Amino acid sequence: MIGYVTIGVSDMEKAKAFYIELLSDIGAKLTMDMGRIAFIGAEDGGTMLSLCVPYNEQAAEPGNGNMIAITPGSKEAVDTLYKKAIAIGASCEGEPGQRIPDMFYGAYFRDPDGNKICFAHFG
Repeated sequence: MIGYVTIGVSDMEKAKAFYIELLSDIGAKLTMDMGRIAFIGAEDGGTMLSLCVPYNEQAAEPGNGNMIAITPGSKEAVDTLYKKAIAIGASCEGEPGQRIPDMFYGAYFRDPDGNKICFAHFG
């Protein structure tokens, strides 16, 4: 149902490098780059992550209460991608762990622009 989710960034090149490196392990790559907006996703389509320098030319600010969840496919992948995010410049917002018994395993971080992201595994 969701085609793409957009987050504001302050440095497009830095943001593209961060997300392309981080999400390459789950098949994501730069699919479209139009200068002030770029899309990262899988070749086979599906939901994409859009990085955008704000159109109004104001500072990119993360929304209070906004978060994007990315499902990499397993608890092990959650752990691996969380560690990779921290290693390449993200900050911790909650280490990997079981949040809801037998239902939800997640790890939380903020990207270099302060956007809150969750790697999640359901089931």
